[in-house]
Amino acid sequence: MSASYAYLGPEGTFTEVALRTLPESATRELVPMVSVPAALDAVRSGEAEAAFVPIENSVEGGITTTLDELVAGEPLMIYREVLLSITFALLVRPGTALSDIKTVTAHPAAQPQVRNWLKNHLPDAVWESSASNADGARLVQEGRYDAAFAGEFAAARYGLEALETNIHDAENAQTRFVLVGRPARPAAPTGADKTSVVVWQRDDHPGTLRDLLGEFAVRGVNLMLLQSRPTGEGIGNYCFAIDAEGHISDRRVAETLMGLRRSCLKVRYLGSYPRAQVRAEDVRPLPPGTSDEEFVSAADWVARCQDGRF
Repeated sequence: MSASYAYLGPEGTFTEVALRTLPESATRELVPMVSVPAALDAVRSGEAEAAFVPIENSVEGGITTTLDELVAGEPLMIYREVLLSITFALLVRPGTALSDIKTVTAHPAAQPQVRNWLKNHLPDAVWESSASNADGARLVQEGRYDAAFAGEFAAARYGLEALETNIHDAENAQTRFVLVGRPARPAAPTGADKTSVVVWQRDDHPGTLRDLLGEFAVRGVNLMLLQSRPTGEGIGNYCFAIDAEGHISDRRVAETLMGLRRSCLKVRYLGSYPRAQVRAEDVRPLPPGTSDEEFVSAADWVARCQDGRF
């Protein structure tokens, strides 16, 4: 397998900037790919050791292309996550004025983050999506569009100028990126971890989602993301992508996954990995009765009861 990391390219994307914050990126060949599916397929085929892709942003939630690629196809697993603060620059060819801009482009996930700015400054500009923000900059360089929303750092790479900078509709906007590889043993727990799964309901009846969420609630496992995605098997058929606090080696998380495996049609485990940018004070105390020690004590009590030693 190639000692390389594939990522959503071309060069100059926010994805590349986030990837370069990982220490191990300095010892890997970083290979830009044309799309998220192409990056993940490079891992599935063995062309790359891992792929680094966006999966969620704080404005619009889950990035559906990435979620759908992890839901379907040969299983993959998340090993790391990175949070990156996002602000955009309006990149143009030298000499372009704001009044000259009739067409703009960027990745679809960028549009909700600059929608109000566009409405106030370029209300008549036509938006067309590109494969990535850096690819939008490349298309502006080629004369296909008048302007692109991208990172200011991409301007020099594509011979463009930043006509406007620090563009964002939401303060403190962030995008979450994940490092994805082939399934293997998860890293050891850190005490501030996240577990990701996808679950399919066994059937559709009143209270199905309540029952699914109850597997987490009764064991004190906090959810960090819940997003429904169509299964492709007809209108009304959905699976659920879930991020939960904790590691699969935690008894409360392991028993939650066992409960899901018993009650759901299918469960796809996407990994347990360290949460990004978590301070010690951000780790909330466990609810009473949900520590590993309390699970072990309860199991020992049941065993004693079975032996008549209660």
